[in-house]
Amino acid sequence: MKSYDELIDELLELSFTEDIGDGDHTTLCCIPADEIGKSQLIIKEEGILAGVEIALKVFEKFDPELKTTVFIKDGERVKPGDIAFVTEGKIQSLLQTERLMLNIMQRMSGVATVTAKYMEELKGLKTKVLDTRKTTPGMRVLEKQAVKIGGGVNHRIGLFDMILLKDNHVDFSGGIKNAILKANDYIKQNGKEGMKIEIEVRNLSELQQVLEVGQVDRIMLDNFTPELTREAVKLIDGQFETESSGGITFDTLRQYGECGVDYISVGALTHSTKGLDMSFKAC
Repeated sequence: MKSYDELIDELLELSFTEDIGDGDHTTLCCIPADEIGKSQLIIKEEGILAGVEIALKVFEKFDPELKTTVFIKDGERVKPGDIAFVTEGKIQSLLQTERLMLNIMQRMSGVATVTAKYMEELKGLKTKVLDTRKTTPGMRVLEKQAVKIGGGVNHRIGLFDMILLKDNHVDFSGGIKNAILKANDYIKQNGKEGMKIEIEVRNLSELQQVLEVGQVDRIMLDNFTPELTREAVKLIDGQFETESSGGITFDTLRQYGECGVDYISVGALTHSTKGLDMSFKAC
């Protein structure tokens, strides 16, 4: 498995290739190669700032001579008019890194802002908000990092770091018991000790089957009503971690949290979040 830094490096390489191609001809035609200038990142909307550390990687990868002074760090709340950082160096480099840096920072800040809003709604409860795999292809590590910056918790990063037995896995495996036993056998046979197993249940009958078999770490209560969730949490009685999932909106979030679940997974953190407005302007 590639490291976080390796994945980011590949993403930036691809992003520069698709954006610049054989050259930024607009910049090249009117800006001398040795001309020096400064640009500042101006915040235009309230929210949580995220992506500063990645922005520095963007600048470093494209032109190591670019120098950035950071005034606002990842995770800090921002408002219109705030200056997050100022970058100085070749104007050609400033112009050619502008869009990629903004795309990343706007997206990450939007995700962090929404996550913080959801976590605030759960204030005073033990329940934490989880992200999902419903992410922008290629940007998953950045979006999941943004969730953490916003105060949320990462679910599995991909298909490789956790076993999640969903309804299709259960059905194709021949039922709850078969799926759980096969998962445990797989872990033993492949040296994956320590890998967590989560299983999705669709009703109280399936939940009861899981409780009889055991051998899992977390139970996902999929599309349960708040009333059924409360009953399920009582039946589980702390034996396993609990997660509510499926159709939960901001308006119903606290209802589920008050049922006592450990986690609530929310695909909307990453699959339909609007970017935070900001711009990178000469100063």
